[in-house]
Amino acid sequence: QVQLVESGGGLVQAGGSLRLSCAVSGDTNCISTMGWYRQAPGKERELVATITRAGSTRYADSVKGRFTISRDNAKNTVNLQMNSLKPEDTAVYYCNTRRFQTVCIAIPFDSWGQGSQVTVSS
Repeated sequence: QVQLVESGGGLVQAGGSLRLSCAVSGDTNCISTMGWYRQAPGKERELVATITRAGSTRYADSVKGRFTISRDNAKNTVNLQMNSLKPEDTAVYYCNTRRFQTVCIAIPFDSWGQGSQVTVSS
């Protein structure tokens, strides 16, 4: 199993910055991709950013140039630096890990953190 504990988030004015962190424990050798998703009220959960074990990143178009995802494989952490925040970034942000497809099949393919509220005021 994989356990994820998020920290960070909060309330910030538009244009401000926040940093989310996620500490991962358990079967960390099973993890391929780590990332962040978000869910705004009344909307479906959407991808924000992901990072592979090798460091390749992927971002939603809406956050490109403003958010930066980083990962420390030795410490089993993943962070999301959010700059130039906008009111439309308001959501609950979830840390995610995805295991390798063909190994560690006894654990869930996706594991999730508890969620962190990010609120951006205008």
